[in-house]
Amino acid sequence: MVFLFWSRPSAEQQKQCINKSGPFNYDAKYRGATTKAMTILKEDGELYKDGFLLNHARVLVGSGRDTYEKGKNALQSWRHFGLSWAFVDSKTQVQNGVKLCACVKEFLPWLVMPLEVVFVNESQKSKKGVASFRFGGGTLKGHLLAGEESFSIELDENNQVWSNLAEISALMTMALLETGF
Repeated sequence: MVFLFWSRPSAEQQKQCINKSGPFNYDAKYRGATTKAMTILKEDGELYKDGFLLNHARVLVGSGRDTYEKGKNALQSWRHFGLSWAFVDSKTQVQNGVKLCACVKEFLPWLVMPLEVVFVNESQKSKKGVASFRFGGGTLKGHLLAGEESFSIELDENNQVWSNLAEISALMTMALLETGF
């Protein structure tokens, strides 16, 4: 099942997709995998054997507590998806178990890809001013990929603010074949 729309999907259409999507489309043993450090994930031979690819990006976005707080607020309101060709409803709460849709314009149709928030972690270490906010989403049936993606913002001991993306994914070719797409 692939969810396609000719115009930007409404909130109601996204809700219908979530209701039709079903459970996670990847093995439960990988649920929460992106909570692990990338070095650990790279050593996990099972991921590669099961067809998953790893993607990781770490970018310095600035410094200071204000920059960290702005980055955290941006993640919580899905601004990292605020593009002309992709979006997540900014009212969607970043909480464990919340289901949502990532909507992406691919050529003419919009693809609506269902996800569920798998984890949310926040930590503050007052001694050094270190803080981090992370969350990850897992793909549900109806998504073209299988796996997880996590986003984080971190304030380190040097007062630098880092944005991170970690992803394990596999193309759902069987899902495409089943739908005749």
